[in-house]
Amino acid sequence: MVMAALRKRLDDGEVLLLDGATGTELERRGARMSGGAWCALATETDPDLLLEIHEDYIRAGSDVITANTFSNARHMLEQAGVPEKSPTLTRRAVEIARKARDNAAGGRDVAVAVSLSHQMPMVPGAARDDPELRPTPGQTLDNFREVVSAGVEAGADMVMLEMMSRPVHIAPAIQAAEESGLPYWCGMSARLEDDTVVSYVWESFPFAESVRAALLGHADVVGVMHTNIGAVGPALDILRREWTGLTMAYPDSGFFEMPRWRFAGVIEPDGLEAEARAWRDKGARVFGGCCGLGPEHIGALAALRG
Repeated sequence: MVMAALRKRLDDGEVLLLDGATGTELERRGARMSGGAWCALATETDPDLLLEIHEDYIRAGSDVITANTFSNARHMLEQAGVPEKSPTLTRRAVEIARKARDNAAGGRDVAVAVSLSHQMPMVPGAARDDPELRPTPGQTLDNFREVVSAGVEAGADMVMLEMMSRPVHIAPAIQAAEESGLPYWCGMSARLEDDTVVSYVWESFPFAESVRAALLGHADVVGVMHTNIGAVGPALDILRREWTGLTMAYPDSGFFEMPRWRFAGVIEPDGLEAEARAWRDKGARVFGGCCGLGPEHIGALAALRG
């Protein structure tokens, strides 16, 4: 029911708001982070803080909150020595998000998304993934299915595919999402290299190539996420050449320096609102924030509803 209500609002031309970052907001507020699995274990170690963050986003105006499952695939939890916790951490993360909705939504329609990223194990001390630790395609699909299935079991309303970049990993993510039976939205990451828009997960692909891979599925909303502010507009231009459906934009701000996000040069909330108005002119209808952006940024984006 909640997804039908949100879809109707989009079809009626309204703006919807996502939440901001979960992982970096946990980090900013002092949660214990894992060097390998990043924010995944905070669901277990800092559940009250996670609940508070979701509630803050809902009160700021978010129509969709994303459960803390971004790093929950077995190949990520393997780095923390707890791969078997993937389903239990995922179920608990969705349960916490649902509780936040019960506490803070006041009867407003708010969807809970289970996040599925194709984040891969990283080289210690470097800002790139480790090819030696990448799972096989079959293992990747199984790991993605495990996260999504646990999210469905816990009562998620939708699947949010995040940080999509490599076509070889986009395909199993789409398959896992489509097998779930839930609506799903797909966010792709990009960056500028010499004024060229490329996909962004530690190695470069033409962004249009990733877009075409993402559009082989049947996502309800497709967009640009975990992308520096300056690259969002050019990436949306490329996306709109291939996709005429509903579009979203939720950038990051700051930068990653292993093993932490650096909150340096983070855009001011009113600055994000101004940028989002330009993205709305390019067709985006769903807005939010990724790494480095918090509830105050979502509160500023609420002005787009007017």
